[in-house]
Amino acid sequence: MRAAGPRLGLLVLRRRELACRALAVHDGEVTFGDPAVWSTQAWRAEATAWLDERLADAGARRTGPIEQPRLRPWATLLRAPTTQGAVWLKAGGPDTGYEAALYGLLAREAPGHVLAPIGIDAARGWVALPDGGPSLGERLQGEARAAAMCAALPHYAELQRRLAPQAERLLELGVPDMRPAVMPRRFEQALAATGPSDVHGRLEGMRDAVLDWCRRLDDGPVPPSLDHNDLHDRNVVGDPRRPRFYDWGDSVVAHPFASMLVPLSMGGGDRLRDAYLEGWTDLAPRAELVETLELACRVATIARSLTWLRAVGDGSEPQWADAPLRTLASLLDG
Repeated sequence: MRAAGPRLGLLVLRRRELACRALAVHDGEVTFGDPAVWSTQAWRAEATAWLDERLADAGARRTGPIEQPRLRPWATLLRAPTTQGAVWLKAGGPDTGYEAALYGLLAREAPGHVLAPIGIDAARGWVALPDGGPSLGERLQGEARAAAMCAALPHYAELQRRLAPQAERLLELGVPDMRPAVMPRRFEQALAATGPSDVHGRLEGMRDAVLDWCRRLDDGPVPPSLDHNDLHDRNVVGDPRRPRFYDWGDSVVAHPFASMLVPLSMGGGDRLRDAYLEGWTDLAPRAELVETLELACRVATIARSLTWLRAVGDGSEPQWADAPLRTLASLLDG
């Protein structure tokens, strides 16, 4: 990928501003942590004190110093050894901090499908989680890896069905709105935030098609729900017959079938698709579900483009600077 030069850096800063306004993730005063302070000693001391309190509430204690293995513009991770095994503290920024409150809802509505939080500070976007062990993608290869994802996907569909009645509550928590009815507007926002470029003329010619796809999805039998928006085998832990899904910082409220964009892009094709659709066969004939999934994945590229902008639009990750436009341009590939 191309590195971002000075001019591109200015452009992506502007795109970042546009994308954040477009998503309108937070309606009130932002209270989530500032990514600029996550590397400071003062912030780590504050986070450590909070984590120690949550561990004490859970009947555990820290047995060693805290590490900070990951620091990104959108979130940071702290890892602590404890008497009950490794524990992670994730802090989200203004665009991803809703993940903490989302974990609380997930733990209530789908407790068997996510890691049980040890502590949550929704105002600051902090969540403490137990270590779920190596992911499917880390411990499996080849056929075993593909088979594990096929086994896990029906459970993910079950999670989505449990969360569908909570769509409005998810939006209130700050999860971005990517439901079919709003996606034509999101398309315009993605065009504005990634343009101009040599492909924008062709993308602008897709307005009628995008509108048609969104209308068909909105009129269909499958209601909006939570879309993980980065569902792959490294975000799934445990026995694939009883999987736990984690890393919800990219999640959106969308047509649930949009979740399959990422897994299908990584291979597996019809096998993964059919395993996932097993959880929806009571709502429509199989052929209709397959067609709906294809439409949802097309529309999902728009949401993915905006998610990339949310993550890298400040220019701090130049190796991914062209990801928002490349993702949106994939609409042209059919």
